[in-house]
Amino acid sequence: MEKIDNLDRRILNIIMRNARKPSKDIAEVCGVSRAAIHQRIARLVDIGIITGSGYNVDQKRLGFNTCTYIGVKLEKGSLYREVLQQLEEIPEVVECHFTTGPYSMLIKVYASDTSHLMELLNDKIQQIKGVTETETLISLEQSLNRQITIPLVPGKKK
Repeated sequence: MEKIDNLDRRILNIIMRNARKPSKDIAEVCGVSRAAIHQRIARLVDIGIITGSGYNVDQKRLGFNTCTYIGVKLEKGSLYREVLQQLEEIPEVVECHFTTGPYSMLIKVYASDTSHLMELLNDKIQQIKGVTETETLISLEQSLNRQITIPLVPGKKK
């Protein structure tokens, strides 16, 4: 891991909660100049700690009312990359994890309703070569969504 100091950690904790927070406000909280904030953020991007930026979109307001986690069992784990390529073609699949435990993969899917979900399962996901079984868990409510808090290193100023 690249070396980051406490100032970097403080900046990260602030922008992970609100990426749109003005640099002048971050600088004020951290007790440094706005230029220092810009330089630090640019460095964190360059070294790959910050990997993107964007907006959080409320899927339900766009008509995707059903959030579902699907455990996917594969004929053999080595098919993961091929199955992933097929899942990438399904726009409703928004996350995919190669996992240990009872499933080879865990995917997150947004559907407009349960009929749409059934169509995704029956006509797309379960039709992928190598998929042997799926288990569906519908999310009733997202109760928590946050980034990890990065602890400061005790005894260090920055």
